[in-house]
Amino acid sequence: MNKLYIAAQTCSLAAQLVANELGLTPELIHYNVFDKTTSNDDNFAEVNPLGYVPVLVLDNAAQDRISETIVLTSYLADQHPEANLIPAHGTLERVHFDQLLTFLATEIAQKHIPLMRKLLTEEGAAWTRAKLVSAYTVLDQRLADARAYLTGDQFTVADAYVWSTMWHPRSGAQIEHLEHLMAYVARVEARPSAQKALKDEAELVAIHNAKAA
Repeated sequence: MNKLYIAAQTCSLAAQLVANELGLTPELIHYNVFDKTTSNDDNFAEVNPLGYVPVLVLDNAAQDRISETIVLTSYLADQHPEANLIPAHGTLERVHFDQLLTFLATEIAQKHIPLMRKLLTEEGAAWTRAKLVSAYTVLDQRLADARAYLTGDQFTVADAYVWSTMWHPRSGAQIEHLEHLMAYVARVEARPSAQKALKDEAELVAIHNAKAA
């Protein structure tokens, strides 16, 4: 069975959601980013020396490890093209899609982190929050034509990624006024796959915490 390493309230939720959409059932392992323990006592430093999730460890002879949220979720979707969670490789549609995923990674997901960790000066924090609001506004404008999801009526891995990085309450980015975006996030969260991801994460974190107590 493949193993999927996750951490609470991180973009690993995107990997869980995509796996759920595809009907996959990898073994979930929780990594506590504070005390560096795992729910199954694996040494996470050996799983990913860079120290972050998600990581998918394949149940193959080489036990290949796949990290980076956009790479991992794209890989899962590519293995199941019938689900239409990602455009086909070699198409211009895929190029534009990968461009969108890179934008989400660099202009949204990564911009939250120094804010949440309080690593910036007051001036730097204000600049970074403004960049986040600007990036989210791009998504809000994209959704203004009443489309259900970022690329149209089809749910994709990009939607899973955006949903998993709704960290604005922790980073201080004021985006609640972006009505199209907020309604869109609510639509994603209402999906059974998202609800299952939240439930599975909460239950695994509780088990891990109880074990450590």
